[in-house]
Amino acid sequence: MKVSLFATCLVDMFQSDVGKATVELLERLGCEIDFPESQVCCGQPAYNSGYVKESKEAMKKMIDAFASAEYVVSPSGSCAYMFHEYPHIFKGDPVWETKAKRLAEKTYELTQFIVEVLKVEDVGARFEGRATYHTSCHMTRLLGVNKAPMTLLSNVKGLEFTQLPGKEQCCGFGGTFSVKMAQISEQMVDEKVQHVEETQADYLIGADAGCLMNIGGRIDRKGKPIRVLHIAEVLNSR
Repeated sequence: MKVSLFATCLVDMFQSDVGKATVELLERLGCEIDFPESQVCCGQPAYNSGYVKESKEAMKKMIDAFASAEYVVSPSGSCAYMFHEYPHIFKGDPVWETKAKRLAEKTYELTQFIVEVLKVEDVGARFEGRATYHTSCHMTRLLGVNKAPMTLLSNVKGLEFTQLPGKEQCCGFGGTFSVKMAQISEQMVDEKVQHVEETQADYLIGADAGCLMNIGGRIDRKGKPIRVLHIAEVLNSR
């Protein structure tokens, strides 16, 4: 099965280990991976800020970049969801709406792809430690992926898992929201960190780089002994 990796900006610039873990995990599960080098930003930050015309140029480049892909997989529910928004954004455009639909139909978030397409619920991972999981807003509420991560984590040997209080609450990142509404965002992430502490977990696991960067940054600034990991890194542990 051929998979084209949609790495995302944050993974490409800040969290390359997540990209590596994603590739290694999928290869171990029998996938052939390629990385379209012409991929750029999916356009989400600009689009959410109201720059619709400008963001469409980036979207068109992404549609073309993955035009020949069999499957497109991303270690980010938020960015994967953006591809599913493309058909609505290009609605009424006879050329780009059709192309956008093709891209959306073959695009999956990493855990969604493993469980729903590969039909794998146990990747053979082993990870020792007490952990909790942050459910990101876009992945859970918009993309609708909530069972796949839990299914995969429940089969990780050695992992002691505890539910995160207030798991449905936003961490305060929200892309440009954390910049435009910094004070509110800070209060939201402080509440999230407090809930993580309540679990007495050694690790916070998540599936969206933006959320993990936001929560992880606050944890570091507060000097808390909690390590933040992307779910790909956990599932790739042996």
